[in-house]
Amino acid sequence: MKTYETTLTNDLTSSILSRLQTANTAFTQRYPGDSPARQPIQTVYGGAQMFKSDTAQKLGASALATMAEYAPNFVEFAQCLRFKGAEILPTESSAIEALATTVQASPHAARTENEAAWLAHTVYSRVMEKLRREAVEDFRIDFEDGYGNRPDAEEDHHAEFTALEVAKGMKEGTLPPFIGIRIKTFSEELKARSIRTLDIFVTTLVGATNSILPPNFVVTLPKVIAPEQVTALVEIFKILETKLSLPSGSLKLEIMVETPQSIFDPQGRTALPAFVAAAEGRCTGAHFGVYDYTASCNITASYQSLTHPACDFARSVMKVALAGTGVWISDGATNIMPVGQHKASADKPLTQEQHRENHEAVHRAWRLNFEHVNHTLMNAYYQGWDLHPAQFPIRYAAVYLFYLSEFKGAALRLKTFMGKAAQATLLGDVFDDAATGQGLLNFFLRGVNCGAITEQEALETGLTIEE
Repeated sequence: MKTYETTLTNDLTSSILSRLQTANTAFTQRYPGDSPARQPIQTVYGGAQMFKSDTAQKLGASALATMAEYAPNFVEFAQCLRFKGAEILPTESSAIEALATTVQASPHAARTENEAAWLAHTVYSRVMEKLRREAVEDFRIDFEDGYGNRPDAEEDHHAEFTALEVAKGMKEGTLPPFIGIRIKTFSEELKARSIRTLDIFVTTLVGATNSILPPNFVVTLPKVIAPEQVTALVEIFKILETKLSLPSGSLKLEIMVETPQSIFDPQGRTALPAFVAAAEGRCTGAHFGVYDYTASCNITASYQSLTHPACDFARSVMKVALAGTGVWISDGATNIMPVGQHKASADKPLTQEQHRENHEAVHRAWRLNFEHVNHTLMNAYYQGWDLHPAQFPIRYAAVYLFYLSEFKGAALRLKTFMGKAAQATLLGDVFDDAATGQGLLNFFLRGVNCGAITEQEALETGLTIEE
């Protein structure tokens, strides 16, 4: 081997290398990368006064009933949401049934020969299966906006009652895979009430379960405006863990970004890194509160929307501030509910005109919800809120369409990339480097986790599920 002359000797560079090591180690600790764990694509918020151990099942049944009423087949659903090519699909019942039979008999052929029908049928089928199997992925028992301010005795009762219902759901296997509670803000007026509710809930829950928490249990802290509020919650967690014999670090939190002060601190710095640091590794997510945030920005009610430019700015700051930290980000909700304005009764059924008006109202709200979820996905927010069971089908439809529409191209790109031993590749006019390859891999991981892509389909990438 040839010997090269150098100027920089070890004694000259050792201190430089040591400082780089310190900086690199600190960076890695602060930015460990995206969590490989499953992230829910949906969080449902519901008032604590209404929560029961079987709430998730009841919400799923309600979502299925809405589909039966307002989208009884895949063509009507696709045309309502204006899937690409849906306008040319048949609308006569017998023709729809025949087309469904054809797609079911040979889905691979249908994907090539009639992509619009395959996409509409596949999305609809997987949405319906999801609603039957796991309509609610994540539920937050809400003691804040969805609950309001009540007498202390009443909130004490509901804190205890909901904890016992969660314990019952754990025993009966009726809880969603992710669950938690949203306590009140740590404002000066509500901090004591918030802490008391958390104490009663956790103490009652672990007392009923022999100190076992539900999988993926989290406490949501709303309207965070200072790192000291997060620090206070962590200190309370530590006391509860010690007193209740819970493993250290088992209580996790997520923060809500609902004010401009959650975006920038008084010195003009991005506030979120300090919030996450104050959580001492316990922060799993940051949720954007659309309507509190827009109200805080003095945006009038008629213009408060998930797609408002002020929200896009806040989402972008959140995205940049939390990139690589392993903290999940979640978007807010659509506040227009897909419900009919006319209600039938035993002695007064709906007229044909009232049925039509209900359909128009629900379909109009569905399209708005669909637009909002697509906007969320475009901004790389893969989780969002639902407030009503009639919204569930739309979130799953939008997410499933997102993955299935991009599936073929993404699978080919990932397969080509991996086939060249993770070297930069050029497929057509698209250049893929290592970072893009990781993005493609994340695409399939998320798609499989949420049910949009089957494990069998994921094998088309050339990778095994384990890989």
